[in-house]
Amino acid sequence: MHLKIDALAHLDPQSTPLPHGTEVVTRVAREHGDRRVPQGTVGRVVASADEGIDVAIVGVGTLRFARHELTPRRVGQAVFARRREASWGALRACVVIETVVGSRAWGLADEGSDTDRRGAFALPLPWRTGLLAPPEDLVSADSTEAYWSIDKTIRQALRADPNTLEMLFVGSATAHDPIGAWLLEAKDAFVSREIYGTFARYALAQLRRLEQGMRLAEHRHLVIEWLRDEPALELDALAMRLAARSPRAAPDEASALATARQWVKQLYRSLHDQGLIDASDLDALRRFARDRAAELALPRELRPKNAYNLLRLLITAEAWLRTGEPSFVVPEGARDRLLAIKKGEVALDLVLAEAEALAPALEAARDASPLPARPDVRCVDALSRRIGEELARRWVERAPGPFGADAPAPPEIEWQEDT
Repeated sequence: MHLKIDALAHLDPQSTPLPHGTEVVTRVAREHGDRRVPQGTVGRVVASADEGIDVAIVGVGTLRFARHELTPRRVGQAVFARRREASWGALRACVVIETVVGSRAWGLADEGSDTDRRGAFALPLPWRTGLLAPPEDLVSADSTEAYWSIDKTIRQALRADPNTLEMLFVGSATAHDPIGAWLLEAKDAFVSREIYGTFARYALAQLRRLEQGMRLAEHRHLVIEWLRDEPALELDALAMRLAARSPRAAPDEASALATARQWVKQLYRSLHDQGLIDASDLDALRRFARDRAAELALPRELRPKNAYNLLRLLITAEAWLRTGEPSFVVPEGARDRLLAIKKGEVALDLVLAEAEALAPALEAARDASPLPARPDVRCVDALSRRIGEELARRWVERAPGPFGADAPAPPEIEWQEDT
């Protein structure tokens, strides 16, 4: 018999919140233009409002559904969503730092840009003790607000995590409590030449992955186009064509064919997992190519927005390493180019070439940087202890506010036996 601790047994999938990004399954059919989107189609939540929930469906577009017309695709997502909602409701008042980040902090916002907020929250003492692991993230339903626990913020900042350092250093960073003020006062202790790795090497590696992903997306389009024009093509014939187009080196022709054959199989399995084809086989892929030959949407990770953000990281890192002073506002000379990349007006190959061209300047900036080699861990350790002692004091003395007299109660715990 296996026992586990679970404070969220007996979830009703129909009452579970559906945060931005949740994979869902439609419970009703829907007409979209001259197409019928069947019941059971898989999509992803992209927005929600009182009048409905907007769901992006690959190959179809964005459709609006009522809440009762959707259900989470996986039970685990329902559990996660309920926990996320409960943590947000209980601990939002415990936010100690709040910052506007993203394009509005970088000077790259336009009329369609969201206002994204990041920050840090502290946990009242009862949440830091007991058997249940406390939440480390607070995220709003639409994902425009996200806050890390103080402990997680400190760990990430010591690793020179770009998002955490941005949250601490942009001009809009605001403390809502003395604990937040202490963290902002000590922010320089987190800065070191480690940003060369976390900003620069990370961005270069991700840009190369984007290039590879773009090639795979192009191959997907080619395979569907070949099957639309020549439905009788078999797996081996498709593999031969694909191997001839792939830039990836292979030891020999047989290896290249085997890799291409496996990739075609992965394609129809992936489309089946997304609910776009009715079976995980080549015949289903043929039917898709024949009846739904419209271009599939570009995968989310390959959107131009990602490429422009990675190049921005490189520009930010080079200046910070070279001068020792942080600035997340993009220099005027780079702004127009980054906006063109964001709009998809610059080919990914050119973006990658520009990024690679920055590598020598980044290395030179690192080698001559006035920044310390490592963060000041003694200062950070003292800060962490000070915050912990202050949270304990407020709870014991029942001081006014969310860490003392008005602290939210931690979630209850119960045994749940597997069946």
